[in-house]
Amino acid sequence: MTGKKLLTFLLFILVVAPISITASEDHSVEKTEGEDQTKTEIKEYINHHLQDSHDFGIWHEMGLEFPLPVILIDEGLHVFSSSNFHHGEDVAESNGKYYSLYHGKIYRTDAEGTINYDEDHKPTNIKPLDFSITKNVFTILIFSIFIFWLFRKFAKSYEKGPIPNRIGRMMEPLVIFVRDEIARPNIGEKHYKKYMSYLLTVFFFIWFLNLAGMTPLGIGVTNNIAVTFALALLTFVITQFTSKKDYWGHIFWMPGVPALMKIVLAPIELLGVFIKPFALMIRLFANMTAGHVVMMSLIGLLYVFHNWFARGAFLGLTLFLSILELLVAFLQAYIFTMLTALYFGGAVAEHDDHH
Repeated sequence: MTGKKLLTFLLFILVVAPISITASEDHSVEKTEGEDQTKTEIKEYINHHLQDSHDFGIWHEMGLEFPLPVILIDEGLHVFSSSNFHHGEDVAESNGKYYSLYHGKIYRTDAEGTINYDEDHKPTNIKPLDFSITKNVFTILIFSIFIFWLFRKFAKSYEKGPIPNRIGRMMEPLVIFVRDEIARPNIGEKHYKKYMSYLLTVFFFIWFLNLAGMTPLGIGVTNNIAVTFALALLTFVITQFTSKKDYWGHIFWMPGVPALMKIVLAPIELLGVFIKPFALMIRLFANMTAGHVVMMSLIGLLYVFHNWFARGAFLGLTLFLSILELLVAFLQAYIFTMLTALYFGGAVAEHDDHH
């Protein structure tokens, strides 16, 4: 009996065990491949969420989306619907020319949609001037109309007296906050009124778009560097064209400073004129992009981990950060408006030490 048991054990080691180990390894490999595929899909979804697009998708899985107009200038004007691309799968034809959607960009191709590449695997096809109404542009137009309507209602709420009604009661504390906590302290009583329209527009525009970015609609306007660049450029232009001579005097020939130091500091101060709007642009873009990436990554981890305890922990963390993002949405609008008012204040400040 002992010899038979030993022989059985040896057969198990030589035959059954390798089969079991191989099966376990195959299962492990399949599980690893599945996890890698899930991680890849999560990365692609995050990138898609952050990028602009030529159609507005409300719920892609259910087909709830609508196309937007494509407007191209390529040896003439080309206008057609983004539905002609079928999410980048088909080639769109317009006035005898063919266009293909590749990684969110439109290129001129042939009827088969051929994309040519250079040595660095970058497309070499002609890229027409794209003035399309993309998802971000459409969102900006909608919120611009909404803000205009909101302030019209706010202004009309004072027609019957000094006490606002309805929507005015909600808007008045916010307007007073921008006036008394941002404009007056940083610009001064003498000049703050002429900047109030711009400061209020910037504050509500950024705040509302930040809140829209937290919805499942995939709106990411303020994490688009082109949008933050445009906002920073407006601040820069207004600052320079409304500045007083004292502002430029402190840049090129600072009072009370030795002449040699003035020559050294003047280029640095001039560089600061351009660094300030650049900081505005990067600050808003980086903070909102980081917030979206963190939130989408935590949601993606719910699909990576199969442990219910881990899923519960990540779900709770996601809910907590979602509430925190509400504060961040307001805070980023406040910081952008505050720094803008600070730059305006420096531009119109009147310095007595010049006289």
